[in-house]
Amino acid sequence: MSINTSSIPLPAWLEIGLIPVLNILMALFFSGLIMLAIGVNPVEAVGIMINGAFGYDEAIGYTLYYTTNFIFTGLAVAVAFHANLFNIGGEGQAYIGGLGVGLVFLTLDQYLPTLLLIPLGIIAAGVFGAAWAFIPAWLQAYRGSHIVITTIMFNFIASSIMVYLLVNVLIKPGQMSPETRAFDESAWMPFMHEFLGWFGMEVTRSPLNMSLFFALLCSVFVWVYIWRTRWGYELRTSGQSEDAARYAGIKPKAVIITAMCISGALAGFVAVNEIMGVHHRLLLNFPAGYGFTGIAVSLMGRNHPVGIIMASLLFGVLYQGGAELAFEIPTITREMVVAIQGLIILFSGALALMLRPWVVKVYLKFKPVDEVVAA
Repeated sequence: MSINTSSIPLPAWLEIGLIPVLNILMALFFSGLIMLAIGVNPVEAVGIMINGAFGYDEAIGYTLYYTTNFIFTGLAVAVAFHANLFNIGGEGQAYIGGLGVGLVFLTLDQYLPTLLLIPLGIIAAGVFGAAWAFIPAWLQAYRGSHIVITTIMFNFIASSIMVYLLVNVLIKPGQMSPETRAFDESAWMPFMHEFLGWFGMEVTRSPLNMSLFFALLCSVFVWVYIWRTRWGYELRTSGQSEDAARYAGIKPKAVIITAMCISGALAGFVAVNEIMGVHHRLLLNFPAGYGFTGIAVSLMGRNHPVGIIMASLLFGVLYQGGAELAFEIPTITREMVVAIQGLIILFSGALALMLRPWVVKVYLKFKPVDEVVAA
């Protein structure tokens, strides 16, 4: 008798633990074949990548700095996913979130202290990101526009708006580079080496700042919201079946708008790390593709905050370790590192469930199918 493996539930340690690891191993296997084809020892390359990501405190700082951005964008995609929405607009929402931070700080950084500026900057990033996500959400809920198409187009619109504003309106007078003046130091998110220095710990300077703690706090918020609140239950129910949700008295249109606004706010928080924590001014292209990579992070993390943190760390290693790899081995170009990252995205995203039927069959050899289905 043939078994429909897709309907067989697996324990969490297999579903969000073993299968993602197997996908990564598959991606690394094919990446190793590419390296062998150009005469590079894959084992040596992996060693350089790991050392470049964790070998010294500055490398760890850079790895966690990238990880912070991926946590924000991964969570943003995951919240929308649970409502059966595919938010591809994280890039634009992060961009507009940065605009919110810039406007607040350019207006108030000369008058308010740090204790007020930091919370205001975080709120502005979230509100502007949510507002940018609200428009596609409303179009989807009340006009039937497809969220994928609208969020893609809103990425282009956000980019165009930012170029216009930074070139013509917000640019610092007398300079050619399209960026604002630097914010007052009272508006800077403290760096991690400064924070640890307050406790007598000396580490090398890196872009890592206290936004990492905020990203972890957002992960806890998302977990509580989705799995421990009535609103999260409504969101998941509407995502599974709008008809069932209506029958239960849930309003799917309100759920769509709420989910997208939360998703947009989380994506907007990328500006907290980049604008408040690192650049300390508003500038072009600071999202740098984090919004798109967040899709792969969310898929790899199975849309669960714990999985997203682990996937974000993996992509942080790929970004930082990959840069070290391109520096140490000239035959491995930056484009090849991007290709390796693409393979991991391919196997963890588009082919995420490719190995699941085999895992299910092996699992059923140790546990009767009747017992698994009944559980």
